[in-house]
Amino acid sequence: MDVLKFHWRLLIAALAVSGLLAWDLAQRPVSPAEAATVWPDTTGVAQPMVLTKVDQGPVPMPAQSAAAHASTLLVMPADSAARLRIFWFSGERESGPNVQIATSEWRRADQAWSPPQWAVNRHVLGAQLGYGVRRLGNPVAWLDADARIHLFVVATGAGGWAASRIVHLRQTQASRAAGAVEFEPMPALPVSWLWNTSYLVRSSPLPLADGGMVLPVHFELGIKHPAALRFDRYGGLMGISRISGRGYALQPTLLAQGPREWTALMRDERAQGRVLAARTQDGGRSWQDLPDLSLINPDSSVAGLGLAPGFGVLVHNSSPGSRAVMDLSVSGNGQDWRLLNRMAEGAPDDEFSYPALAWEQGNLWVSYTVDRKTISWQRFSTNGADKAVTP
Repeated sequence: MDVLKFHWRLLIAALAVSGLLAWDLAQRPVSPAEAATVWPDTTGVAQPMVLTKVDQGPVPMPAQSAAAHASTLLVMPADSAARLRIFWFSGERESGPNVQIATSEWRRADQAWSPPQWAVNRHVLGAQLGYGVRRLGNPVAWLDADARIHLFVVATGAGGWAASRIVHLRQTQASRAAGAVEFEPMPALPVSWLWNTSYLVRSSPLPLADGGMVLPVHFELGIKHPAALRFDRYGGLMGISRISGRGYALQPTLLAQGPREWTALMRDERAQGRVLAARTQDGGRSWQDLPDLSLINPDSSVAGLGLAPGFGVLVHNSSPGSRAVMDLSVSGNGQDWRLLNRMAEGAPDDEFSYPALAWEQGNLWVSYTVDRKTISWQRFSTNGADKAVTP
């Protein structure tokens, strides 16, 4: 009798799991249709393109915040009082209970960063979501067709970063009208078992010609893999595609080589790693792994941006075993890179990491973490330089 009960319980459990799997698969988006990217606006920029460092400095930190990490840059509309906005997470320590998402904007009026303010609080977010948020991590920002800011934030409940999920937030209409930054949660992204558990964001989206975007993400629980999420012009999820089958590839960044030909460059979790690469030639519908680049990757995030056909930039760490050196390199094909500028260099224990890129009116902006304590920025301009940069 006990054996019969056991078999019935086993059958019921199997049916329940099968039902959950079928429901989960039904909730997931289908593979995305072919898309075309759009190049950054380089109107008036002479070719070959010139990039010269013209400015740099620290981003102001919130009071009593000893830690800062994982910045993301967002170019604002031309009619905005700000040229661009930056978000990052900050608190007394990384993964600490008081970590929040901070923000500042580069104001047109005085050409300086505004005093920082808090944009996302985990307690407020947990109340909005209806479940607890234990800690906050990487933010990634995007501007939709209505000029409303979307923020994709890594958040955890129980467990560590591998058990976290991407929380999709959208600027409230009221705060946008008032020139403020307040967010409301969007529906959970159905991209994995139990919605989107263990998917994380790090790098900026790739803009599309239809006003939508492709958000690079990676899956971290167990067998790791990078993926690309396709969104429409208002932030609705349209599909997902896997970028690579390599279980050590993390945090992809996307560079356009052509309208439908994109390169994904990725962090390498292996010892003595190299920058990893994959490519799509059909606008993200399918991806193929490429040979590892010659660039050293000490298990660190990279940030890339295609500025024009045959011209891409990449910010990356180039010292074996540490993040003490950060370089800006240029390429004509996404695979062969040449050093343009050594952005930061320190002692072996120093750290310059997690770069972000944005192109704004002939300027390349770069933000990055310094020693997990502060965020710094540099600006490279195409105006007034006397030496052309060719990839």
